[in-house]
Amino acid sequence: MLYELYLYLSAHGQMHVPFINLLRYLTFRSGMSMVTAYIVVAMMGSRFIAWMRTKQGRGQPIREEGIQRHVLEKAGTPTMGGFMILAGLFAGALLWSDLRNVQVWVVMLITGSYGILGFLDDHAKVTKQTSAGLSSVQKLIFQFAVAIAATVLLILFAPRSAMSPGLETSVVFPLFKNLVFNLGWFYLAFAAVTIAGFSNAVNLTDGLDGLAIVPVMIAATAFGLITYLVGNFVFANYLQLNFVPGSGELAVFCGAMIGSGMGFLWYNAPPAKIFMGDTGSLALGGALGAIAVCAKHEIVLGIVGGLFVAEALSVMIQVAYYKRTKKRIFLMAPIHHHFEKLGWAESTVVIRFWIVAMLLAFLGLATLKLR
Repeated sequence: MLYELYLYLSAHGQMHVPFINLLRYLTFRSGMSMVTAYIVVAMMGSRFIAWMRTKQGRGQPIREEGIQRHVLEKAGTPTMGGFMILAGLFAGALLWSDLRNVQVWVVMLITGSYGILGFLDDHAKVTKQTSAGLSSVQKLIFQFAVAIAATVLLILFAPRSAMSPGLETSVVFPLFKNLVFNLGWFYLAFAAVTIAGFSNAVNLTDGLDGLAIVPVMIAATAFGLITYLVGNFVFANYLQLNFVPGSGELAVFCGAMIGSGMGFLWYNAPPAKIFMGDTGSLALGGALGAIAVCAKHEIVLGIVGGLFVAEALSVMIQVAYYKRTKKRIFLMAPIHHHFEKLGWAESTVVIRFWIVAMLLAFLGLATLKLR
């Protein structure tokens, strides 16, 4: 929004105000989107939590078959804190992004749609006082439909790179300079799996206070840098990356994600005053998947967000193995509960998982240079 003001004043030769000239810099707008998002979440936090506690009564239902102390310690904690995150995220993105950019709108479409889906799921859980909300089939159908529609918009309307024809429907492999597979319209399925899969992976990770939000911020930081580099022809050419026109603007969105995450962590730090719920986890995971699709770094997302991938795989492996043998590989899935069952304190699990997330983010960023 403010970027459009800069363009208007620039076109009319009214650039005598120093602040306005700063709006041309992507780094400045990314930083300001972070600050804006944080302020919005921090300011609404206490009042929103009190209102949610009044509206929800007994708060988010806790799985009785899960960790027993959670039933006692976390009972009554309100959910749907994802509203706070999305409020800050959209405030920062809308205020500081170039709103003529198709990629920005595609990412916001997925984020907002998945946030609505998460709200419906959270609402069903709270009203029925059960840990089971919408069915998995209902959620997957919605997630895939939105992801496919958004990807079609991206393919049809996003600016194309003259240096890499066909890049919009291609999968780029890290560590190799020219290993690019053009999937054609089959790319829709690949992109949908990336977006919906990562949305559910973040959702599965969100099981302990602060466990999901910090790795989300870490991944957003990594992809803020990635989108900035691949969206800049000079940097992309130097690092031998595929230049993706317009993707640099997503660094502003990543900045807003980091800022809103910091604001939410203020209230979600142990002991959490509110949970993000599916409203936040589905939306944030979908946003990261969409950003990776826009920046043509879907596989790198699997490295940067490897913690989320491991959480999702632990559930799939546990379910598949149990159906086959009636035995369990992990004491409990997702895998963070396995470590709790081993006797790790919740704070120990959370902090160690944060460390793993940081190491994986650095590993993912290293692939930018290792070509």
